[in-house]
Amino acid sequence: MANNQYVNKVIYDGNTLIDLTQDQVTANDVLAGVTFHLPSGEATEGTCTFDADTSDATATASDILLNSTAYVNGVKVTGTMPNRGAVSESISTVAQSVTIQQGYHDGSGSVSIDSTEQAKIIASNILQGVTILGVTGTVSPSSDIHIESSKTATPSSSQQTILPSQDYDALAQVVVEPVSYVETDNAQGGKTVTIL
Repeated sequence: MANNQYVNKVIYDGNTLIDLTQDQVTANDVLAGVTFHLPSGEATEGTCTFDADTSDATATASDILLNSTAYVNGVKVTGTMPNRGAVSESISTVAQSVTIQQGYHDGSGSVSIDSTEQAKIIASNILQGVTILGVTGTVSPSSDIHIESSKTATPSSSQQTILPSQDYDALAQVVVEPVSYVETDNAQGGKTVTIL
């Protein structure tokens, strides 16, 4: 066999055992780094760098991190999603809310109550029997506070404001009497309903 010649077809006892002569594969059809044989019989390596079919991918630029790249449906896409990193916010008022901005967050950010406000949420600042954010108060009502135990209110067609009686600072409860409902027969054969 002459130098630089390759075996691309083998016939033994009338039978074709190997025949590469009709192969149409090229280096670009085979993944880079993988060895194959050309129709001439020469061993060579593939050069194709594609290792996945991306035709069914659905990601868009906004789904990919800013300046990172990916292939979607065979097209290279550069991401536009902002990298927020670690975002930390604090809440200092009852009505305050924190808006989480769109983008990538690395998981180390946090939202917490402002430290100045946290320092105020202690048992000695909260009335006994009241729990705020897991802290139960220990402050007893002042002995100077006079609490009226109960008052009774009669339903009315107009709005009523029930306040403690004179010499009392607070009212423990208000008992609202039931509505009086009376039915009586009338001369016309019907019912007269009296609601008081």
